[in-house]
Amino acid sequence: MLTIGDFARASRLSARALRRYDELGLLPPARVDPFTGYRYYAVEQLERARLISWLRRIGMPLAEVGRVCALYASDASGAARAIRGYWARVESETAARRDLAASLMDRLKGPTDVTDEMTGETSDETADGVSDGTADGVTDGVTDGTADGVTDGVTDGTADGVSAARAGARGGAVTGTTGRPAFVLRTAVRLDRGLVRAVQQDAAHAGPHLLAVADGYGPEGERAALAAVGALEAVPPPAPSARAGDVLNDLEDAVRTADGAVSGLAESGTTLTAAVWTGGRLALAHVGDSRAYLLRDGAFVRLTRDHTVVQALVDAGELDPAEAADRPDRALLLKALDGGDVPPDPELGVHETRPGDRYLLCTDGLSAVAAADDIRRALAAGVGPDEAAEALVALARELGGPDNVACVVADVVPA
Repeated sequence: MLTIGDFARASRLSARALRRYDELGLLPPARVDPFTGYRYYAVEQLERARLISWLRRIGMPLAEVGRVCALYASDASGAARAIRGYWARVESETAARRDLAASLMDRLKGPTDVTDEMTGETSDETADGVSDGTADGVTDGVTDGTADGVTDGVTDGTADGVSAARAGARGGAVTGTTGRPAFVLRTAVRLDRGLVRAVQQDAAHAGPHLLAVADGYGPEGERAALAAVGALEAVPPPAPSARAGDVLNDLEDAVRTADGAVSGLAESGTTLTAAVWTGGRLALAHVGDSRAYLLRDGAFVRLTRDHTVVQALVDAGELDPAEAADRPDRALLLKALDGGDVPPDPELGVHETRPGDRYLLCTDGLSAVAAADDIRRALAAGVGPDEAAEALVALARELGGPDNVACVVADVVPA
């Protein structure tokens, strides 16, 4: 038997930490003297003590430390998987914070050659300088916040059963101090059940100021996705003078509200990727493995990082990106809206926009089956958002349509 002092030196844990771990039931002493209260530890307890020490060094919360230690006693491989899963979450959260820091640095530097809100007399000057071919001619039909000629609510059966049940394709104008619009979003949304799934568990929304897609899972996945998107629809349109930080705060609050809306749905949850349009910027919030992309001047950029174990392994350099698509656990989520006790922190960012930008928000029914180059070609193929959305759904179906698909396409066009 070792005294608490000897055990502390051998395990590299302080006596204070040992007393704390005793109180929590993590590492009770082998014997406590009934008269003096002295704690004595068995040499065999050193292995557990060192495991606790190492887990604390990597920042694992005490509650998880207890679960890993209990698992280690009966299943060492299971304990190793639990540690790997914890570290994958740490890597994912660190990557999200790094992206937010980069976004903040860009915001503090201010816009360079990107387009911001332009109002008053300068609006006419700028509009005159933009050629009719910008954004492939999608400016036709967009006037003062309406989208004349664009169908509001695509009917069931379009594109072999594609439905846009959550929202139609609409344009929305941002009005400046003179009351004249600067730029608008022209949007299209498509939902497709795919060729394998019996039910539709994706949801989407495309409006003048809000874009969103959600991918539900579990027995109540459809309700979860619809509840999450419905909660986001309550986000108020930002004023043209709104600060980016205020918009992000509102968007983050809405994501937390969406997580609460999912609570009570047994073993179910949803991903959520949403963007709020301010007229010159797109504020983005993201949880899960749905995605947001930007097509600008032929360049195709992914704006979100998947919150999955596989993506965390790629970020940590433990997995080649080319191998990720073939992993059977590629859809194992590290973050999702599931109504748990602690809402997940969404990945947040602000992106400056330009006329001619085309944005895509989609669920993994598209991104998990189609290569990035194929998505880029389909996205660029359409003259307007409707044609592009149709092409994306057709692409997923050509590749077998193994999952539901939700996609929102939005073009930034002069009003």
